[in-house]
Amino acid sequence: MKFKQFLKSKGAIASIFMGIFYAVAMLGIFLPGYTAIPGNMDELKIAIVNEDKGESGNQIAGQLGESLPFKTIETDLTNKQALKDLEHNELALVIHIPENFSADAQSGKGTNIDFTVNEASSTMVSSSMSSVVTQINNELSANFSQQTAQGILMNFNLPKEQAAEMAEQIENSYTGNYVIMNDVPTGMHNSMLPMFLTMACYVGAMIAGMQLVGSFKASRGKASKTRLFFYVQLTALIIAILSTIASLTVAFLIADVDTSVLLPVAGQQILLYMAAFNVCAIPIFILGEGGMILNIPILLMQTLANGATIPRDMMYAPYEWFSYITPMYHSVQSYLAIMFGSISPAPYLWGLAAVGAGAMFINIIIVWIFHKPLPVDAPAEQPASLKKADEVMA
Repeated sequence: MKFKQFLKSKGAIASIFMGIFYAVAMLGIFLPGYTAIPGNMDELKIAIVNEDKGESGNQIAGQLGESLPFKTIETDLTNKQALKDLEHNELALVIHIPENFSADAQSGKGTNIDFTVNEASSTMVSSSMSSVVTQINNELSANFSQQTAQGILMNFNLPKEQAAEMAEQIENSYTGNYVIMNDVPTGMHNSMLPMFLTMACYVGAMIAGMQLVGSFKASRGKASKTRLFFYVQLTALIIAILSTIASLTVAFLIADVDTSVLLPVAGQQILLYMAAFNVCAIPIFILGEGGMILNIPILLMQTLANGATIPRDMMYAPYEWFSYITPMYHSVQSYLAIMFGSISPAPYLWGLAAVGAGAMFINIIIVWIFHKPLPVDAPAEQPASLKKADEVMA
């Protein structure tokens, strides 16, 4: 065989196509998606809670409301409600001006403002809010030090001890408290663990989808399509359990996660596998192995739409839509809640279950409509319940 003939073979043509397609799909999905950073940072929502009735608190709240680069700044929330919204990642930052702020500023006491962020959220949120808080604190610290210095400079010929005391007063006239809600252990491997666990599970389910649906088609005629579809789902469940044991063994040995959450995480990982498997099986049941051409862009879209790096508020519309109808977003947010958060993961688990159930229902419809029944070779003895199901569905 000559090289030109080899290049015309099915395997070579498919490899060339997939190499070009994967490169174009990956860059075409990732690059536009990541332009949301930092371009869409103004879509994040924050709250300014001003409990101070004096002039200083109102002035600072007004200045922050005008200068901060966010379209939505809530100013009518109580501190308790704002922190609750922050806990549920409905806000990215809560700025709290205490009720005695103006009085402390006028009396020369140290003043402080609390800036609270939730680390059990997208990495983009915690890192960008840290930068915003640092900038605000630098400006407020310089402003208050200047005001304090102006008052002190009106007094001359002070004793050495009194001068030193006033110098310290200038330096410590303002303090910004950076408060962390749901502290995530240090290390990228910890903050990205929800995404890594989700990605590992999803990729394994996508490959299994191609192989098990292939086995389904190759076994047609050896059993009814109802029985074969049941076998496919049962095999996927067995793989889900085995892969969960393997993946969590590695994850809990390396990452700093409390072992008390092992069982909830294991249950979610199995649910995620079944949901991901059925989502990936849809194009393969329709197109065969060619369905992987669709599965790759779907996977790439979810790496941005899962909320691990970019929150929903910052996503462009196509990525936001994907976050609702695919498994990864629900999985990542649930893992954040279970491992590091203080809220219930139930809404995300219900979302994940709904995606999985919807995908399985679509696969049942595809098998029923597009896969015509074939005569079964040499029927063997079978339980009455399976026999009745075969008669109904075949």
